[in-house]
This record gives sequence, C-alpha cells and structure tokens, in this order.
Amino acid sequence: MSDIEKVKNLRQSTGAGFKDCNQALKESNGNLEKAAEILRVKGIAKASKKMSRDANEGVVAISGDKSKTSIIEIKCETDFVAKNENFLNFVKEVSEINHICSSDIDKLKVSKMKNEITVENNLVSLIAKIGEKITIGKTKTINNSNGQNFIYQHSVIKDNVSKLGVIVCIVSKNLNDEVNTFGKQLSMHIAASNPLALNSNEIDEEIVLKEQKLISEELKNSGKPNDIVEKISVGKINKFKEENSLMSQDWVMEPKKKVIEILDNLKNSKIEIIDFIRIKIGE
Repeated sequence: MSDIEKVKNLRQSTGAGFKDCNQALKESNGNLEKAAEILRVKGIAKASKKMSRDANEGVVAISGDKSKTSIIEIKCETDFVAKNENFLNFVKEVSEINHICSSDIDKLKVSKMKNEITVENNLVSLIAKIGEKITIGKTKTINNSNGQNFIYQHSVIKDNVSKLGVIVCIVSKNLNDEVNTFGKQLSMHIAASNPLALNSNEIDEEIVLKEQKLISEELKNSGKPNDIVEKISVGKINKFKEENSLMSQDWVMEPKKKVIEILDNLKNSKIEIIDFIRIKIGE
C-alpha cells in the first residue's frame, strides 16, 4: 500500500486531517494501527484543551417507543456545529445507545458504537475533528407499561433531533382518541409553559428558596409594615408555585382553564399524568 493510500485510509477511519495523518504515519513507521492510536492520544490532548470552554448550543434527541422513551441532550459551542452532519450522526447513534442503557451515563460512555469504539472515545475523536467542546448533558428514560408516553419536538433539525424535546407519561385504562389528543396537546403545553414539577409541593426546595430570596429583596425597601410585607411575600411565592406546577398552570389550548380542570373533564378516560421531562437547548 502506498503512503498516499495509507493516509487516505487513516483519514477515513479516524476523521483526522491530512497533516495529522501524515505525521502519525511517520511516527509509527507506516503502521496504520499504531498511527490511529497516536491520533487518538493527540485527540485526547486537543479535546482536553477545549473542555474549559462554554458549550451553550447543541441538540436534543429522543429515542424509543410509547412504552419506553429516552431523551438525551448533547451540547456544543456553536449552532453551526449543531447542524454538522458528523455531529448529527454521532448524536443519533448515541441517542439509540442511551435508550438501550436506560439513560445510565456510566454504561453509555463505555458502550461501543458501530465502529467498535466506545462512546467516550468517539466523543474525544469528534472533539478533535470538529474543534469544539462537545459534552453529554441531561438524559432521562421514562418507562410506562400501564399507559403511553407522548413526545413533542420543536425546532427539528433532522429526524428525531431538535432544539427542544418533551416526553410526558400518561396512564389510562382507555387508550382512545380522546387520550391520544390530550397526550399530544399536553406535550405541546409542557414545551410552551415549561413547568418545573407536576405539583407545587414537588418543586425543588432550592428553586423555591431562591425565589423567596428574590421576593424579599424586591420588598425590602417598599416601606410597608412587616406584616403586610409577609402577606405579600406569601402571596407571591404561592403564585410562583402555581404558575410553575403543571397541574395548576393555565391550559395553553384554553387559557381560562387549568390543566387539572381539563383532566377532570376527561373522567371517562381516567387519565393520570405520572411524569414528564422537558429539555431545551440554552436553558
């Protein structure tokens, strides 16, 4: 095999540039396998330098079916890379592996991809090739053997890859058209309204305390008596919880009604919302 053919083969197998491949072959005395190892080590060095940078762009991918559905966020630095074909192919394959691993990140990282290299090592190679920080962000798998999961994706880039993804888990004894319509609308509602929890008492305590602190700062110099300030503070925090809890939010399709009221009107279908997740790039 000629030197040019070796460089070509090495470029195809590693995705590295001509100069890097040529140099690696010189260092390995023409041995393709050793040259690939050299490039991987160099890739790790290049990747580690990039990991201190910010990665605020990226995509969300959803895989699975109606009874088991998984979502994964993969972040990068620029929107340009988020639309790169190599990046998208990596995301789509990793999304499927994530689904098999039920969103266990440790298992995901050591799982092998189609090229027989682990997700973690392929990620390092991709960082070296593209030249940007790339990280695996939030992941979640929702299992639902008693009902159905509904998904919604907004700003779709390609197939199951988008900028915003929602999975909502619904249990019902009657999986009829009414349930299907509600499930689809609910996933869209979650995308638009961004609830923090299903019920107000399930909102993360840290988030509530942070909001209370902001309200206190706002009222500190109001000049009102302490007892009045306390009442206003309680009212504001209760409103915050109501607006950020799925069940008490205004229904997007009919804003004069709450989500819980819509559920009450679907008594014949006996629908129960069990769980949901919403991931949006940049939030």
